[in-house]
Amino acid sequence: MTEPLAEPAKADFKRSGPGLRSVLQAVLSMGLWVAALFAGAGSLHWARGWIATAAFVVSMTVGGLVVQLVNPALVKERSKWRRKDTKGFDKIFLAVYLPLGFIQPAVAGIEVVRLGRSPIPFAAVYAGLILFVPAMGLVTWTLSVNPHAESTVRIQSDRGHTVATTGPYRIVRHPMYAGAVLMYPAIALITGSMWALATAVLIVIVLIWRTAMEDRTLRRELRGYGEYAGFTRYRLVPGVW
Repeated sequence: MTEPLAEPAKADFKRSGPGLRSVLQAVLSMGLWVAALFAGAGSLHWARGWIATAAFVVSMTVGGLVVQLVNPALVKERSKWRRKDTKGFDKIFLAVYLPLGFIQPAVAGIEVVRLGRSPIPFAAVYAGLILFVPAMGLVTWTLSVNPHAESTVRIQSDRGHTVATTGPYRIVRHPMYAGAVLMYPAIALITGSMWALATAVLIVIVLIWRTAMEDRTLRRELRGYGEYAGFTRYRLVPGVW
């Protein structure tokens, strides 16, 4: 009686696999971020650290649920970090960007708690939260409207890659990066760390580089992107660049 059910059950597991993988990746990512923050601090008695944790975990969870609801296919695709056709420049970017994302909370904990330095006053927490919320909102909005916002830069011929032109893409051509550019300085303000702010500057620099390289690639290889760039003029910051 169990044999006829074996293959369908196996098929169901395979279909659910990518969804489960994306959830596990998100949980692991959040866990590592929080672990880096408090490992750097060497203590759990850190109010600004817990405020940063709450902001990060809540926004990531809510944003993930929204994207899963409105753009579930993208969630599965974003769980795939290894692509044979990922552009060479993006492999370099990821090798630099991903470690910096975990270094930032670690150095914040080291400076503010272990070394006892508080170069940024507590009032900056409020400014950081005011910056952080719209930043994550912009990232979530972007992932909700673009079915091709994968984790790596490539021309997605296997998925019928087309130009995204709606929602935040009417404002700038790379709105998710615009949100990230706001998010990392916001984390530094919330934690009160100048070291974290310096790390945020490095992250912003590599994000700007990725934006330029991706934009050049899309202009050259994605049909319709040149026309889109004609009416959405700015890559990252409206009125500036």
